[in-house]
Amino acid sequence: MPTTVPARRHYAWTVVAVTLGALVAAAAFRSSTGVLLEPIEHEFGWSRATTSGAVSLNLVLYGLVAPFAAALMEQWGVRRVVTSALLLVGAASAATTVMTSPWHLWLLWGLVVGTGTGAMALVFGAIVANRWFVTHRGLVTGIFSAANATGQLLFLPLIAAAASSQGWRWASWIIAFLALLGAGCVALLLVDRPSDRGLLPYGVAEGYAVPDLQTQTPGRHTAAGVVRATLTTAREASRSWAFWGLVLTFWVCGWSTNGLVQTHFIPAAHDHGMPATTAAGLLAVVGIFDVVGTIASGWLTDRVDSRVLLAAYYLFRGLSLVWIDAMLAPSVEPGLWVFIVFYGLDWVATVPPTVALCRQHFGLARSGVVFGWVFAAHMVGAGVGASVAGWLRDGQGTYRSAWLVAAVLCGLAAVLAMSIPRATPSRADRTSSSPSSGSAGFPPAGSTPSPRGRTPTRSG
Repeated sequence: MPTTVPARRHYAWTVVAVTLGALVAAAAFRSSTGVLLEPIEHEFGWSRATTSGAVSLNLVLYGLVAPFAAALMEQWGVRRVVTSALLLVGAASAATTVMTSPWHLWLLWGLVVGTGTGAMALVFGAIVANRWFVTHRGLVTGIFSAANATGQLLFLPLIAAAASSQGWRWASWIIAFLALLGAGCVALLLVDRPSDRGLLPYGVAEGYAVPDLQTQTPGRHTAAGVVRATLTTAREASRSWAFWGLVLTFWVCGWSTNGLVQTHFIPAAHDHGMPATTAAGLLAVVGIFDVVGTIASGWLTDRVDSRVLLAAYYLFRGLSLVWIDAMLAPSVEPGLWVFIVFYGLDWVATVPPTVALCRQHFGLARSGVVFGWVFAAHMVGAGVGASVAGWLRDGQGTYRSAWLVAAVLCGLAAVLAMSIPRATPSRADRTSSSPSSGSAGFPPAGSTPSPRGRTPTRSG
């Protein structure tokens, strides 16, 4: 019989801390690409198109793996998947120190690290937030989204300093060490579901038990079962314009953040005479304001129409990109500080309202996998954006056109966000799951919890 403990000691907050740590580590691996591009190119004589291609493969796989990782987490367990992913990233990062050919970079940095980090994408945080929380879901999702910024803030300057003073191989060893350390913490402390500790999700009234959802379905743990469940969810969700609206807007989000700014800001600033360490420091400052902006976005998502939030975020992001090329200089000018602060506040503020719309339109049971597909579009957009920016830079000798293309796309995303239909109450309330889904189902907010095994009923 599950029991509860006072909310102030709820293990959900320990799970939040462990999840945040893993996401921070994954963000450190992701943000290192911009720092290591030039040192690797200088040592091996590789072109920007070659290195950007490896980054693009990394970004695309990072996204495409996400929906399958979400299904695997539902069926094999979050702790096992994330621990395995961290071990994979650590091994691949260490192996890059002995690479000698471009295909080594594409294999290790593109294929292996892309796959490993994809298993720790934002779907990981979305699943944890949906399983462990009923109240404060938006806020917790915002905290997890801010992990990307925290990774930049804590580790990007360290990686940049190591690459500049000791060489890029030292930076790769730092990444490998962080991955292995994170794997140990996740294996020891992360718990898949509240019921595994005899608990209810945070925010559920004490004294009630969630339905027992551990019934097994034949084949659900097989690779074929994971793939089938993931593809079935995508096919069913794709019948809704809400799905395509979220896919298209998040595709632009990936292009304008991970693909363009995270990958090319440091090289672009260096084109204007700014030292790489200074540019890396500016990205760390972006991380500071990203923490504030994303948590605030999570708070707003609990209170404001998520479509309106997305439209505002994309519109203002596009406006900022119009002016960035004119603000770059050998030193940090006042106008550049305005861009850094604003872009930091807006960096991944799109995540909490996007996760909320996935849950409202497709229900709690499927929201993790649906968001996985939406996130896949994000990273495909990032991969395309990274490659296009690299090609434009090689062809024109400047990033000016790359900034403007991204600005136009952000304007289009703002329009698309408002085209997403408002979720109907019946659709938004589909938060319980069937035994075969493997999701941690529990009564939605405002409902009257029922005894074990019975369907909860709405109050009032």
